[in-house]
Amino acid sequence: MTDPSIQRWDDKPWHSLNHELKYRFGEKLYKLALNGGFTCPNRDGTLEDRGCIFCSAGGSGDFAASPSLSISKQIEQAKQKVDNKFKGSRYIAYFQAYTGTYAPLPYLEDIYWQAIRHPDIAVLSIATRPDCLSDDIVDLLSRLNQFKPVWIELGLQTIHEATALYIRRGYPLSVFEQAVRKLHDAGIEIIVHTILGLPGETEQHMLDTHRYLSHQPIQGIKIQLLHILQGTDLAAVYEKKPFPVLDKEHYIDLLIRCLEILPPELVIHRLTGDGPRKLLIHPLWSLSKKQVLNEIQHQFRLRRTWQGRLFDNNPELKNKEE
Repeated sequence: MTDPSIQRWDDKPWHSLNHELKYRFGEKLYKLALNGGFTCPNRDGTLEDRGCIFCSAGGSGDFAASPSLSISKQIEQAKQKVDNKFKGSRYIAYFQAYTGTYAPLPYLEDIYWQAIRHPDIAVLSIATRPDCLSDDIVDLLSRLNQFKPVWIELGLQTIHEATALYIRRGYPLSVFEQAVRKLHDAGIEIIVHTILGLPGETEQHMLDTHRYLSHQPIQGIKIQLLHILQGTDLAAVYEKKPFPVLDKEHYIDLLIRCLEILPPELVIHRLTGDGPRKLLIHPLWSLSKKQVLNEIQHQFRLRRTWQGRLFDNNPELKNKEE
């Protein structure tokens, strides 16, 4: 048995970002990783000074531009890099490094408008934390959203509080839920980051996180394989006492099972994630990204399954924490 909806996903059994962009904008949009010179409450001492346990020195912005450049110059520099490979025509301005709303409101307004007013920018995307979204910031994002689409990416990673404490996330699930409600009420698209393979989590923990998200008012998800990177506290833990790391077969199996329970309209922005080659300790198999993506699609076909096949419109949700 197959689902005819697969055909509207460019013959992929999941709702890919590429398909969504072509449907909405008539073409593929390429991301330009920008750096607003942000820090993070998990790094500046407000909550912590060590960052999340898996976070590298770049704070998820290892591929972003230098913050010493103006936003306009960063855009032009990033465009040149993209055009050398793909010849794009319109782009997503992506504030990727650290916490993209963690700054005074006037500064945020200045850099966001610089990015969104650029004629080649079609979407403004901002990676941030749910606890860094004041009402004033959400109001600013709402105003920007009237000009061009604004996407907010929230780093949830897991719904389980024990894991959240271990990875030093720094906020409870209730804060995430409040942020989602505020953004949803303001009409802003929400993309949530999750990680498969966090230490101590079982398959059921990971499935529960995605089952929970399947009933949140979000529009996209980025699913990340846990990377152990040099210079992180997670690497120090692993060196002292190695813990199980997902192999390729196990990761793909879990990923497919997660996608099966997500709603079919949810846009899949990421299936594996990129770890900087020079920093990656484990898992090294993830460096062969094209091969991994091909295997994911192959396994979907072998199983005759698709995103949303097991999505339940009216579930009796389990407790968020077992």
